Amino acid sequence: MAATPGSRLLGLAHLDRDAAGPGLFIPRCRCVHTFGMRFALDLVFLGDASQPVSVRHHVPPRRIAVERRARAVLELPASPAA
Repeated sequence: MAATPGSRLLGLAHLDRDAAGPGLFIPRCRCVHTFGMRFALDLVFLGDASQPVSVRHHVPPRRIAVERRARAVLELPASPAA
């Protein structure tokens, strides 16, 4: 869980895929950047009742993803391409 301002800003940036673990929960978040990422992310934006309101697959580095309805986001290492 990203609880501090620094962990919220950096997220999984600058980590290797193995060091990222299963992912990161960022509360009170509607916008994610992937600057500094070393791998693509799957982003799950969560609404008021923690239900998914949007999913973005394989978001590459150097992008910004916004979901106005979101109240939190899960940053997950992108699943392998099918």
